[in-house]
Amino acid sequence: MLVDQELLLKVAKNAKLRLTPEELAEFTPQLKEILNAFSQLDTIDTKHTAISIQPIPVKNALREDTPDACVSQDVILHNTTHKRNGYFLGPQAL
Repeated sequence: MLVDQELLLKVAKNAKLRLTPEELAEFTPQLKEILNAFSQLDTIDTKHTAISIQPIPVKNALREDTPDACVSQDVILHNTTHKRNGYFLGPQAL
């Protein structure tokens, strides 16, 4: 793949970046190195490699939902002074 300033300008435009001429000169060889490193991955033989979409086995970590005793409303509202009619009193919305 030909990596030049034209390609870098196209990538920058797609990413909505404005690059200065100095940045173009600096980033062009860096992009070339990155693409060459990734092109080496194409040479690896993966025909006999198992797919590893999820490397850690996923299991259901949920428990059964069983009803239990609830805390009373009086105990919950005991430590607040901002309450009315058995509910927490918050700031007015409008």
